[in-house]
Amino acid sequence: MARYLVGDIQGCDAALTALLERLDFDPSRDTLYPLGDLVNRGPDSAGVLRKLMGYGHAVQCVLGNHDLHLLVVACGARKPARSDTLDSILAAPDRDALLAWLRAQPLARTVAWGTGTALLVHAGVLPQWTVEQTLELADEVHAVLRGPGGGMGDRGEGDALHGFLHGLYGNQPDHWDDALQGMDRLRTIVNGLTRLRFCTPQGRMDFSSAESANRAPPGCLPWFDAPGRKTQGTRIAFGHWSTLGWLGRDDTIALDTGCVWGGSLTALCIEGGALVREGERVQVECAAAAR
Repeated sequence: MARYLVGDIQGCDAALTALLERLDFDPSRDTLYPLGDLVNRGPDSAGVLRKLMGYGHAVQCVLGNHDLHLLVVACGARKPARSDTLDSILAAPDRDALLAWLRAQPLARTVAWGTGTALLVHAGVLPQWTVEQTLELADEVHAVLRGPGGGMGDRGEGDALHGFLHGLYGNQPDHWDDALQGMDRLRTIVNGLTRLRFCTPQGRMDFSSAESANRAPPGCLPWFDAPGRKTQGTRIAFGHWSTLGWLGRDDTIALDTGCVWGGSLTALCIEGGALVREGERVQVECAAAAR
């Protein structure tokens, strides 16, 4: 049995197929942990979702901002952006099944790694949050995503999912407060887990820059360098930050190596198999480039 973390796929089904072949991935024995942004910008988002869906429990992913953007567009809360490549899903005959599978995925999860545990998120963790609180807050969002009601298109306009997707976009509140309620609370959780790159030492989020870690906005630093971060000492694996690229610290692992931008798709083995040892990275180049 082998287990792998995988960085942002973003609709690059050919690269995912090549990576799985390199890993000799077998869903009857192996497990894949994609770190969000499964869709968008690449050429075949529907192919990616169908493949991952078809592997059943052998795929344990978390959601990223592009995955949530797909749900927002699908419910009619926002028009597709010019750079979106979501039509292969939105016009698919199995659209409802693909969207339902996506809604069933969490925003954070933990996995066993060696003698310890790793926390998996798409983007980051606010410095005020412990591992336990991160999982609890992610579950609050997950409960809305997987709750009853359609929320897609013309259906379910009064349900909680529909309201959540229509109110999701925005940069405020930009910091965590345990007293937050309603949409402000859910939006702050989502922004922390799926959009965060930089924050102040006190945990105020800044979304003005997607530059590399050494080009932080004034008064900010990468979230994982925030002093006193309550998740220090716990391995955290994330994607989202293609300009950061691979980062392999003892407790901070970044795996978005820019596949959709002409870079590579990266897998990190966290439990070795016949071909790949624990701790080994496997990368495939991606021929697709985002429009």
